[in-house]
Amino acid sequence: MSGVIKKVAIVGGGVIGGGWAARLMLNGIDVKVFDPSAIAGQTLREMLANAKRAYSKLTLAPHVEQGKLEFVDSIEKAVSDVPFIQESVPEILDVKSSVLEEIGKHAPETALICSSTSGLKPTSLQSEMKCPERFMVGHPFNPVYLLPLVEICGGVQTSEDAKKQAAEFYIEIGMKPLILRKEIDAFIADRLQEAVWREGLWLVRDDVATTQELDDAIRFGFGMRWAQMGLFETYRIAGGEGGVRHFISQFGPTLKWPWSKLTDVPELSEDLIEKIVTQSDMQSGMHSIRDLERIRDDNLVAIMQGLKLHDWGAGAVLKKYEERLYEKAHSGVVSGDPDLSKPLKLHDSEVRPDWLDYNGHMTESRYLQVFGDATDAFLQFIGMNEEYRMQGFSIYTVETHIRHLREVAGGEALSVETQLLGFDEKRFRIVHSMLHPDSGDILATGEHMLLHVDTDEGRACPMGKYLCEKLAIIWSGHQNMVAPVYAGKGIRELK
Repeated sequence: MSGVIKKVAIVGGGVIGGGWAARLMLNGIDVKVFDPSAIAGQTLREMLANAKRAYSKLTLAPHVEQGKLEFVDSIEKAVSDVPFIQESVPEILDVKSSVLEEIGKHAPETALICSSTSGLKPTSLQSEMKCPERFMVGHPFNPVYLLPLVEICGGVQTSEDAKKQAAEFYIEIGMKPLILRKEIDAFIADRLQEAVWREGLWLVRDDVATTQELDDAIRFGFGMRWAQMGLFETYRIAGGEGGVRHFISQFGPTLKWPWSKLTDVPELSEDLIEKIVTQSDMQSGMHSIRDLERIRDDNLVAIMQGLKLHDWGAGAVLKKYEERLYEKAHSGVVSGDPDLSKPLKLHDSEVRPDWLDYNGHMTESRYLQVFGDATDAFLQFIGMNEEYRMQGFSIYTVETHIRHLREVAGGEALSVETQLLGFDEKRFRIVHSMLHPDSGDILATGEHMLLHVDTDEGRACPMGKYLCEKLAIIWSGHQNMVAPVYAGKGIRELK
């Protein structure tokens, strides 16, 4: 099902619903939103702007064309023609049940319906629904557009197939679905979070620590460990060579010591609430919420990028997501039989805000990125895809010459045309022309020599038959084209 989902309904467009809308739109999915709040539109658009900013830092992979956003004035209009619905209304059982019953009445019977609830059991929510077998919890984490975890919890009437389809869809938009084995209140992650939250409330109430000191204890200590390994793998290491068995034997008895108050909750009196508010204002009051969101996003992006270097945790999820983005960007870029009397049009892009230098123009490294993306599109076109690379072969760029012809400003659309200049059994030369699609003006050119490599042996080798045949087909047309006068020439000598 995930491959055909092009439109999703969001019912409830607050912090969570807006985060869902942003993630979906940035993955090329059209979104219809129903939210009766007068400020829902403004809030969601502000969140989308922050999400776009974060995504531009998160991955260099080509972005898909952004999905469309439409606000509607009823649940029926939102859900009547979509294959997937994400409900994110306030966490009140009667409200959610009523909304979900309304969604069930008007949604297609094959549509998947997921609730963003952070604690309500799906069995209690699906009891009055039409086709309850397609309903489940899809519980995300804020910011939804960045954090990959989504907990999937089915009720007694939820089908296994529905949960599987939902998981496949969430993976497609860059998430890490965790399907719960059992239906429990608050699911898994919130149960863990609440344990720390309860203990934190006691520590503030008893004046042991302030809100900032508690946050510092987390973000400078175990929070960093948890971000990449979690709880039990961290403790496995703490057990040394004896592993988790040794750790439990050493620290397990302390669980009976009167350290924590996890089964007890301090009274949220006005005094305690005022203490928390005052301390929180001292800690973070100098920043607006939008500023805090951007600081949070930048930090999360940095952590995930760091983890990606080691193909670990959330970084491994990001790496897989990027691979899908590249596949989408370079698959089906040429429909039908291309006119081989002209350069191939394989890649389009746009100058993102973070691509600009101090002059407000596209910085030098981004020219190489755009030409690299165009080269990837050409490789995909001739059949050098993931399946080919899995056989132990790849194509490496061994020489590049870029000419910068015109300044390029932020927000400008870019189009790249590619010409094959020649090939033999191990190499081929291509030249890219970066164009302004409206005027046709050439903004830059990039000439590249590429070499076919046996990645296991680390040396050049002849290309596979299919690649040679595809290059020969392209060359049958491109050999009749005039080669650019600058092709094969380096930087001019100073005289």
